[in-house]
Amino acid sequence: MRAVIVRSPGGPEALELVDLPLPEPGPGQVRVRAAAIGVGRPDALIRQGTYKWMPPWPAIPGNEVAGTVDALGAGVHEVSIGDRVLLSARELPQRGGGYAEYALAPSEALYPLPDNVGFEQAVNLPNFQLAQALLFGCGSAGPVRSVIVTAAAGGVATAVVQTARARGLQVIATGSSAEKRSYALRNGADAAFDPRDPDLAERVKSHTGGRGVDLALDPAGGALFIACLHALAPLGMAVSYNILGGPPAQDVFATLRSLLGRSLAVRTFSMHTFDADPLRRRALMQAAIDAMARGSVQAPPATVLPLAEARMAHERLDDPAFMGKLVLQP
Repeated sequence: MRAVIVRSPGGPEALELVDLPLPEPGPGQVRVRAAAIGVGRPDALIRQGTYKWMPPWPAIPGNEVAGTVDALGAGVHEVSIGDRVLLSARELPQRGGGYAEYALAPSEALYPLPDNVGFEQAVNLPNFQLAQALLFGCGSAGPVRSVIVTAAAGGVATAVVQTARARGLQVIATGSSAEKRSYALRNGADAAFDPRDPDLAERVKSHTGGRGVDLALDPAGGALFIACLHALAPLGMAVSYNILGGPPAQDVFATLRSLLGRSLAVRTFSMHTFDADPLRRRALMQAAIDAMARGSVQAPPATVLPLAEARMAHERLDDPAFMGKLVLQP
């Protein structure tokens, strides 16, 4: 079978298309023939050798595979050949392994796909699973009625905006360009602001009747995370799930003390929190699958490239201006 491997850390040029033996499922395993392979930020971290949960070298990136069951190992009765399934590496002992024509997995790791969820759409479901966790699994002090979603043109943030709107929340987005702000509005945000605006917090409060937002979800860090704290309503919470722009630009605890009358909270978050909690993890994914099957959320536009063009896919992944979902097709 054809697969894409990385022998040593590097840029997109480190991705190499190779021929590997067709894997055979062992007891309890299933072989999935890939129809769509998601491309995401963790894949770039694997390529660079900086992912905290690195697979061994030579590494095969790829954490999202949708396709059909192709072969069954001994003792497998839960699925049948031809079943449409999603395989997320969050269900596997290690990340990666998806950039290949076929993948092996324990039968219990698979998610059945409804007929009305296409393969190219299904590889977005891990982002919607993460959106469910960020919005409804972080334990806010009070009911969440409004949220600010920063870097709202990103893959996870796109899923967060849609999931929040589907649950009736007021959604305020930030985007670093007019194009990204327009994208966020088309995706369902009520308002979209420039994250560099020095009056961002006041604009957010003005848009929420002076109250502020109950929840801030931020992957950027830097000065934007501090602005999010100032934009929070009483008992609000800011969640940092990445720091792409570096650590917060000011002392977070000092900022919280300066806003003491609002009783604010801060949480860091990683989906790896659920690595040892399969029941909650799978429930979050099932909620995402159900929402997509109902039409409550929709996958963003996909840029589909052949598996052999994985380097080109990563060039686009590394481009800060890129929006939408990258999908490889075997």
